[in-house]
Amino acid sequence: MIIILNFGSQFAHLIARRVRDLGVKAEILPFDAPISKIKEYNPVGIILSGGPASVLEKGSPRPDKKIFDLDIPILGICYGQQVIAQMLDGKVAKGKHREFGKEILKIKKSENIFKDLSPEEIVWFSHGDQISKLPRGFTTTASTPTCKYAGYENKKKNFYAIQFHPEVTHTKNGIKIISNFIFSICQAKKNWQIDSIAKKTISELKEKIGKDHIIVGISGGVDSLVAGTLLHKAVGEQLHAVFVDTGMLRKNEVEDVAKVLRKRKFDLHIVDAKELFLGRLKGITDPEQKRKIIGHTFIEVFEDTIKNKLKKYPIKYFAQGTIYPDRIESAEASKHASKIKSHHNLTLPEKFGFEIIEPIRDLYKDEVRKLGVVLNLPKELLWRHPFPGPGLAIRIVGEITLERLHILQEADAVFIEELKKAKEYEKIWQAFAVLLPLKTVGVMGDSRTYEYILALRAVDSVDGMSADWHKIPNELLEKISSSIVGKVRGVNRVLYDITQKPPATIEYE
Repeated sequence: MIIILNFGSQFAHLIARRVRDLGVKAEILPFDAPISKIKEYNPVGIILSGGPASVLEKGSPRPDKKIFDLDIPILGICYGQQVIAQMLDGKVAKGKHREFGKEILKIKKSENIFKDLSPEEIVWFSHGDQISKLPRGFTTTASTPTCKYAGYENKKKNFYAIQFHPEVTHTKNGIKIISNFIFSICQAKKNWQIDSIAKKTISELKEKIGKDHIIVGISGGVDSLVAGTLLHKAVGEQLHAVFVDTGMLRKNEVEDVAKVLRKRKFDLHIVDAKELFLGRLKGITDPEQKRKIIGHTFIEVFEDTIKNKLKKYPIKYFAQGTIYPDRIESAEASKHASKIKSHHNLTLPEKFGFEIIEPIRDLYKDEVRKLGVVLNLPKELLWRHPFPGPGLAIRIVGEITLERLHILQEADAVFIEELKKAKEYEKIWQAFAVLLPLKTVGVMGDSRTYEYILALRAVDSVDGMSADWHKIPNELLEKISSSIVGKVRGVNRVLYDITQKPPATIEYE
């Protein structure tokens, strides 16, 4: 067991994911978890996460100092590195040069956490403060031109600290660093497998729900499908799937999803709520407001469906496909986390008449897909690109109108079709089109046009917590652009987004 103490980092759960990927159980606790609580888990190692605070600020988060007396290995990452220095009489100062993004790390010796790594490694930084003086007994293990103490250690005490983030995919050999810590230093044993999670989850759902009935919100995406399948295996006919047509779905989405679910014997109820959603969103441009309106309207539709269409069933529970990244970006994980955006399935009203069940709330996208394989779900559904719950509402920057929805649906369909024809779709983690609230002058058929700008987004990722832009071949980009402008009325300019996450998010709103 590895304990991760969460200082409010957007990546705290990603650290746990990396540990689990390596086959070791990980548990996340608040940074201020009492030492007695930590001891209950009998961990073989502790990782201190990053966080948005500065250790120089009054009242910034600190762990129980007794963790340094447990005689077990500790790894501090970013803010966690600075906490170790500050609490053990080292010094932290405001950096003269802030580091955000990829850097070349120079490693002094390829040993301990840097075992089997090269003298120079590509790593990913995100910090302003940095160590100015090491605590007594510690030595420097790595540096960059602008960060003298990018890594340090006290080998005798088994304390290790790094300023960069090994958990993000941008750090080329980050998983090796984590592996060195948990296996070579902590001597952890492998005890985490996805097939055991499936059996355990189904058993727990069956026991919890008993003879009651439950509804699940289905969106057509892999998360809600896997959550629904777990529930279906657990309680069968006691499960009622509700698919809400918000009017902001991909082209032909309703028909495609309905066909799949009915084939799998789901009790499916399709609710046409296009007018309700679009009416509520009229004139709304703020992204957070959009998400909250969509979230609360979803709940109203579900409540109405239960009251009218499903009133004969004793429904006690409401299930949804919330996963870890949803919770992290909505800052549910820690009171010290910085909220990136509200997810529609985490904006439930305080007075909601049903108990919430989230079967995959502790899993990441790739783990959800692995679970889907265990559940024998079709490959074409499991590897379909992720689609957000709020739908195209957060891919139309600014106000949502029927005209803009139609333009985006058509453009997105053309984009995906061209990617599939070129056999590029399978190489990409997520690809979609975004309609910007800007028009530019163009020339079509010797005539002046004044139409919208469309942005294309395609990213490579493992779990959505970090992402790099996908390098679509130039010839294919050119073909996609020509195809969209030629087939979709209302667009005369196509852009390609080449921003990583972070600093950007994958979706635009």
